[in-house]
Amino acid sequence: MPREKVVTRFPPSPTGYLHIGGARTALFNWLFTRQNNGKFILRIEDTDRERSTEEATSAILESMEWLGLDWDEGPYFQSQRYDIYNDMIENLLSNGQAYHCHCSPEELEQRRKEARAKGLKPKYDGKCRKLGLGPAPGSVVRLKTPETGVTHFNDLIKGYIRFDNEELDDLILRRSDGSPTYHMAVVADDINLGINYVIRGDDHVNNTPRQILIYNALKKPLPRYAHVPMILGPDKTRLSKRHGALSVLAYRDMGYLPHALLNSLVRLGWSHGDQEKFTMEELIEKFSLTNVGKSAGVFNAEKMLDLNARYIRESSNDFLAKKLIPFLEQLGLKNLDTKAVLGAITTLKPRSKTLADMAEASRFYFQRDIAYEKQGDNKFLKPDVLALLESLKTHLEKTSKFDQESLEKTIAVFLEENEIKLKKIAQPLRVALTGKTASPGIFEVMEVLGKEKVLERIEKAMNHIRTKA
Repeated sequence: MPREKVVTRFPPSPTGYLHIGGARTALFNWLFTRQNNGKFILRIEDTDRERSTEEATSAILESMEWLGLDWDEGPYFQSQRYDIYNDMIENLLSNGQAYHCHCSPEELEQRRKEARAKGLKPKYDGKCRKLGLGPAPGSVVRLKTPETGVTHFNDLIKGYIRFDNEELDDLILRRSDGSPTYHMAVVADDINLGINYVIRGDDHVNNTPRQILIYNALKKPLPRYAHVPMILGPDKTRLSKRHGALSVLAYRDMGYLPHALLNSLVRLGWSHGDQEKFTMEELIEKFSLTNVGKSAGVFNAEKMLDLNARYIRESSNDFLAKKLIPFLEQLGLKNLDTKAVLGAITTLKPRSKTLADMAEASRFYFQRDIAYEKQGDNKFLKPDVLALLESLKTHLEKTSKFDQESLEKTIAVFLEENEIKLKKIAQPLRVALTGKTASPGIFEVMEVLGKEKVLERIEKAMNHIRTKA
């Protein structure tokens, strides 16, 4: 357990929606912070002015809120913090840790070509490093990187990592247009916000020595670094949309429950014994960076779908009703009766994998007019069942209670009087009530629909059969 107050951050770039790789990084930071009663900061890294959009920013915030990953400070926007970055750059210049570079892009490209031709690393050759130049139009500010020695750190997941300084060049801190570079802004923000744990994807490992050198030049203590493994698709290539990996909001709109998504993400690279399913309280209690593996996690869309179905089965009807009603409204079903929605959920929970599935499957409960599937219509709504439906309707009209138990008794009397088995009338009745040949149990369906609607639909089916006779 860390002794200092843990301060972490999640810094998405608003150049697109929040995808599951970023969501998992946010989750790991959030769990580690909550477990240690720390501070979780949200920072929007929007210095890429051309590609950053307000729409993406809104989508990121909406994704975080839907997942329940609340933040304690922020969101801070890098585009509004240039004074902080410039103050630190001026500090580095005044202390001789940085310098103005007047080399033009054309010069730099020419010298890189020459270096490659000689078999050398095409890094900046330090031409302006000792010239003592001042600012000028088109100039940049570079860090004086140590020319010898090593930069190393002990990663909380990957262990000891080192880089030879001679492999690194004098990275740019401020561009010719006056904007800070990624590395400068990240370090300045992390120092300013008191970040002491940096938990991020292992595609950032190569950025770490450059950022450490900026910390050292500013004489500031380093944060602890933890680089989590990548997420791969089933074919062991980098995760992408073709593997079924979509944005967080896409999963929301497909009818996933937030905790099903979180539970799936946390298991990509982290484990706790053989346990597969966790409550949020369990995750906060049990999560540990020491149990994050070094190898990449493999995303399995089918496994996540199955887990979502399990969460649906195990959720309360009241909880599901709040989540389901917006999906039903998207289907054009308005002024929904909550009791009927709860009843529909009871019948569909065991067979629904997503809320979108459940909404589509329950559509017949709430529609004023249902359409008959062609195959079911042709096979079961035939003249030979007309008299049976008439008889059944008469029995149901006399039923005072319309719960499953009462309905079973009523239909048992109807079957005995007509000397038939249930299978003779079950499918015609199912098609009459739902329009489909497959549905939840017929007695469940009738109870949810209610007496008035059941009688209306039987009458409609009878009229439909008469038009075919």
